[in-house]
Amino acid sequence: MSKLRFDGRVVVITGGGRGLGRAYAELLGSLGAKVVVNDNGSVIKGDGADAGPAQEAVDVIKAAGGEAIVCTDSVATPQGGRAIIQVALDAFGRIDVLIHNAGNVRYGSIRELSDLDLDAVLDVHLKGAFHVVRAAMPHMCDAGYGRIVLTSSIGGIYGNSNCVNYAMAKSGMIGLSNVIALEGEAHNVKSNVIVPAAVTRMADGLDTSMYPPMGPELVAPMVGWLAHENCSVSGEIYAAAAGRMAEIYIGETRGAFRPEWSVDDVDTAIATIRDKSDPKVFGLHGHVDHLTYSFGMASGK
Repeated sequence: MSKLRFDGRVVVITGGGRGLGRAYAELLGSLGAKVVVNDNGSVIKGDGADAGPAQEAVDVIKAAGGEAIVCTDSVATPQGGRAIIQVALDAFGRIDVLIHNAGNVRYGSIRELSDLDLDAVLDVHLKGAFHVVRAAMPHMCDAGYGRIVLTSSIGGIYGNSNCVNYAMAKSGMIGLSNVIALEGEAHNVKSNVIVPAAVTRMADGLDTSMYPPMGPELVAPMVGWLAHENCSVSGEIYAAAAGRMAEIYIGETRGAFRPEWSVDDVDTAIATIRDKSDPKVFGLHGHVDHLTYSFGMASGK
């Protein structure tokens, strides 16, 4: 039996009816969490609705002795975000953990992507994250406890062709999570980002025949730890793919200082500017640390 349990904790998981979200829901449910499985059951592009996936996940959790309820509201609107958190409050009286996993995919290059397809993806992934976070944060901060896990992607970190809307949404998760971590710091509310890779329906149409085993169950334990009270970090990014887990971080070179610059000066110094031999990694308070470091160079410290 796992030593790290969620007894008494209330967990909301968006997109919890299938794929990665389903794996998170079943894992945390098996560890004692009361789980709100939020999933409107839409197809991969985000159209339609079906309560079946959320109900199936709830049925599995209950059959294993856990406690879970269905929520089919959409994260894509402010009203939906509020309704999802309200379901947890009405059913269980609190909200301890929020895992935003809901997503959709609409492919298209920068040149080709329609406004409709841009908005449809941003509304679910990025704005959807904000909608549920905004609804959950006051309750977490007032209670002095909360764990939030947002979902990014290697496409959001490194980019991917014909997925510009997806990449924009997923990179935006990093900034949102960092602000949550800063605003939640005084209230024991921690926020981190998961960058998962697993073969789910999101991989439909891709040739995965040469992939190693990479089911959602290989990602779920990292999300479980980030959602647990033992999680000791905030404002960080973690990857989980095919059994490999790693931290992803943003670093800077030491850089170069001059009291005045010209374009020619930049051209001359570009090798020094890009020299990664002595990287600087700033953490949760990186905004201040970046400026402090830069000002230090300017003052000769």
